[in-house]
Amino acid sequence: MLMESDDLDRSLMHALHLDGRAPFARIGEVLGVSDRTVARRYARLREMGVIALVGEVDPRRLGGSEQVIRMRCRPGSAAPVAEALARRDDTRWVVLLSGGTEISAGLRAWSASARDELILQRLPRTGPVVSVTAHGVLHVFSTARHGFEGAGPLTADQIAALRPAYEDVAGTHLTDADRPLVEALAVDGRAPYPVLAAATGWSESTVARRVHALRAAGLLRFDLDVNAAALGRPTEVRIWASVPPGHLARTGAAIAAHPEVVFCAATTGPTNLLVSAVLRDDHDLYRYLTEDLGALPLIGEVQTAPVIRVVKRAGRRP
Repeated sequence: MLMESDDLDRSLMHALHLDGRAPFARIGEVLGVSDRTVARRYARLREMGVIALVGEVDPRRLGGSEQVIRMRCRPGSAAPVAEALARRDDTRWVVLLSGGTEISAGLRAWSASARDELILQRLPRTGPVVSVTAHGVLHVFSTARHGFEGAGPLTADQIAALRPAYEDVAGTHLTDADRPLVEALAVDGRAPYPVLAAATGWSESTVARRVHALRAAGLLRFDLDVNAAALGRPTEVRIWASVPPGHLARTGAAIAAHPEVVFCAATTGPTNLLVSAVLRDDHDLYRYLTEDLGALPLIGEVQTAPVIRVVKRAGRRP
């Protein structure tokens, strides 16, 4: 459903990109509105499926991995396979591609054995699955917010006031004991401390200190997933591209800065760049491929697959 957004909605989304757990009172003070107004706008955006705020950690810090799975299924069988993948806690997102016979999914596994159980054992033995490839995510090129959300109305002073500041917490590491906390935040990045305390068995003060320590150490971040279709960008595509390794960092950073791009990563596999872009329509996609992506001199092979259905958005299902 297309939603009419105004400057306050865009300011709120910008604020949440800067600090997903910023108190509504602080956001309201910076934006010049009441905390109740901020809370109502946030609830409205969530209820309409425009935004989802989730906590994320890098599973590689615990010996795990991040993969992008690409698989082909027999005609008419991809939808139930995608639904089964979406129910798994280790899939971050799941989409149907092309003519409905291809699935792409983001997998974050806590261990190599958990990754291999899905990729090497379960999926190849799934009857409708014809082929499976897994691309390891080596580096994510990201920007502070997505350009498709509209011009950022926040001033430099407002941005500075909303950026979180942390005291140095030396020697902080992710441990297995953090998993209940991480899993709860993957469902709702703004889950209140009493909810997080119940999930972990810790006190509220312990939870608050642990969240602070993990964020200060760069081990925990909050991602605002924005439904581009609800903001007038219903055409979503996955793009696989090849770039000479020596130019991968520069090209990836340039692509990540495009306002149409919501995700860009360096990966393993026959191509080494994965891009997710959102556009207004097929004409806009053609313009992007020929003028913006095509203008980069070192882009080689390009494969483009339209997303025909989003089965699971960012985060963990409750």
